[in-house]
Amino acid sequence: MTRRHKKTLLRIIISSLFFILAVILPLDEPFKLLVFLVPYALIAYDVIIKSLKNIFHGEIFDENFLMMIASIGAFFIKEYPEAVLVIILYQVGELFQGIAVGKSRRSISALTELCPDTATVIREGEEIALSPEEISCGEIIIIRPGERIPLDGKIIEGQTDIDTSALTGEPIPRSFGVGDSIMSGSLNLSGLIKAEVSGSYSESTLAKILTLVEESSTKKAKVENFITKFARYYTPCVVISALLLATLPPLLFSADFSDWLTRAIIFLVVSCPCALVISVPLSFFGGIGGASRNGILIKGASYIEILSKADTLIFDKTGTLTEGIFSVSEINPENITDSELLELASYAESCSNHPIALSIVSPFNKKIDKTRISSAEEIAGMGIIAVIDGKSVLAGNKKLMDKYSIISPTADLTAVHIARDGEYLGHIILSDKIKSDAYTCIEEAKKLGIKNTVMLTGDSAQAAEKVGRSLGISEIHSGLLPANKVEHTEKIIQSKRRNSFVAFIGDGINDAPVMSVADVSIAMGKAGSDVAIEAADIVLMNDRLSEVINALKISKKTMRIVYQNIIFALGSKGIVLILGALGYANMWIALFADVGILILATLNAMRTLKKQNKNT
Repeated sequence: MTRRHKKTLLRIIISSLFFILAVILPLDEPFKLLVFLVPYALIAYDVIIKSLKNIFHGEIFDENFLMMIASIGAFFIKEYPEAVLVIILYQVGELFQGIAVGKSRRSISALTELCPDTATVIREGEEIALSPEEISCGEIIIIRPGERIPLDGKIIEGQTDIDTSALTGEPIPRSFGVGDSIMSGSLNLSGLIKAEVSGSYSESTLAKILTLVEESSTKKAKVENFITKFARYYTPCVVISALLLATLPPLLFSADFSDWLTRAIIFLVVSCPCALVISVPLSFFGGIGGASRNGILIKGASYIEILSKADTLIFDKTGTLTEGIFSVSEINPENITDSELLELASYAESCSNHPIALSIVSPFNKKIDKTRISSAEEIAGMGIIAVIDGKSVLAGNKKLMDKYSIISPTADLTAVHIARDGEYLGHIILSDKIKSDAYTCIEEAKKLGIKNTVMLTGDSAQAAEKVGRSLGISEIHSGLLPANKVEHTEKIIQSKRRNSFVAFIGDGINDAPVMSVADVSIAMGKAGSDVAIEAADIVLMNDRLSEVINALKISKKTMRIVYQNIIFALGSKGIVLILGALGYANMWIALFADVGILILATLNAMRTLKKQNKNT
C-alpha cells in the first residue's frame, strides 16, 4: 500500500468515527447538520476540489461531479447520514480500486527491478563497478552467484545455473557454459562467470522488453474505446435525466418535490459509471501483467481482444512447429566423393545464418578458410550463390537449380543441391524433428475454438506434408518464398467472416513480412531475439508451442472477464436506476449499486492477474 493509499485509509477511518459519533448523538438542528459536516468535509474535500477543477477545465460530467451533487443534494433534503456515507463508501471503492491498479502495475513494472544498478566490468585489468548504461559492446563483465545479469552477452569463462523465469516464465534453471549466450535480467545462481557484452544496454533484451511493456498501455482494445465514448455521453445524459426527474413530476403533476428530489439524488448515486470505466481497463491491464509473468509479452490490449476472437492459426514450419535443428541424414554425390561434396556445401553455406546452412556446416568439423570464398549472395527462399576457389558454386533447393537450368533429381524431405560451374554434383538430405509439444498445441487449439490450422513453409512438399499430416494441420502450403507467404495470409484474411481473425505464429527471424499483414502475430521468442520483439504483436520468451495455448487462454479469460464486468455493471445499474426513478430504491440500495458494484467488478478484474497453469 502506497503512502497516498495509507493517507486515504486514515481519512476514511477518522471520518467513519466522526460519522458514528454524529449518528449516536441525540442532536437537534442546526447542531446535527454541523456535526455531520465535520466528517463530510474531511472525506469529501478532494472530491469537491477535483470536481470544481474539472468544471473550470470544461470537463463537467465525471464521477467526482456526480458524487458532489448527489451528496450535497442529500444534505439539502436533510438526509445527513446518507450524504456522508455515500462519500465514505465512494472513497472506500476508490481506495480498493487504487490498490488493485497498483497490484496490476507492479506485476508489469516488476520487470524494472530485474536490471541491477551496477555491473562489474574489467578495464585495464581492474574490476570496476559501473552503471550498465556506461558499458560498451565487446567489454568483459563479471557476474557472481546471486547477481542479476546486467547486459546481454556470451560466456567466455566459467559455468553456472541461470534462472530465466522472470523473462521466459520457465520455472526450471538451466546450465550455461562457455560459448552460451545469456540474457540481461536473468539471475546467476551458482557459479562465477565472465561474459563478453554483445550490445549496449539500450539494445539489451530487458531494455527492449521494458519499452514494449511501457508502450502496451497506449494500444487500447475496441471495447476500451467504446467504454471511453460511452462514458462521455452517458454521464451528461444521466445528469439531465436526474434534473428532469426532480422537476417535471412536481411541475406537471403537483407531486411532492422533496420525494422526487430524493429519487433524483438516488438516481445520480447509482448512475456513477466508475465500475465500468475502471474495471474494463483494469481487466486488460491485469491480462497484460498476468501474461508477462508467464513469459508472454503482449504489446497492447487490442491484441488480447483480437487473439481471443481468432479462429485461424497460421504456422511457420521450421523453428516453429519443428525444432529448427537439422541434421545431415544422407549425402548423395555424383562424380565426387562424400567428403568433397560436404566440403563444397559447407564452404557455400558458411556464408548464411539459416538453420539449414548451419546444419550443413556442423558435421564438416574443419575450419572454414574464408580466403577461398571470393563472394557470396543469398537468394531468399532458394539458397546461396558463392564463388569458391574462383568457381561459381550453387547450394540450395531445387528452385535454385531450376533457375540456373541445372538438371537435378526430386529428392525426398529437405535436400540441399550442389552445383559447380553449371555441373550438378549431388545433394545432401537433412531431417528436422517435430517439437514435442506441437501435437498438444494443435489439439488444444481446436478445443479452444480454432477452426482452421494452416502451415506455410518454404520447404519441399514432401517434408511439409510429413510434418503437417502428422500434426493434423488442415491446410499445408509448401515451397513458398516470403512474398508467397504474405499472399497466402492475405487471401486467408480476406476470406474470413466479420469479427473472426487470423493469428500467425513464426520464429520472428524471417517471418516479419507475414507478421505485418496478419491480424495478430506471435513470435517464438528465440530467448528474446531482436526481430521477434520488434516485429510481433505478442512475443513468447521461449520456444514452447504450449505458450501459444497459454496466450489463447489468457486472452479468452481476459475478454470473458471484461464482458462479465460490462454486463454486470450495466445490468445492475439499469435495474436500480429504474427502481430509484419509480421510488422503490432507497439510498442504501443506491450505495450498493455504486460502490458495491465497483468493488465486485474490480475483484473480478483482478482475476486476470493470476498466473496461468502451464499444464499444456
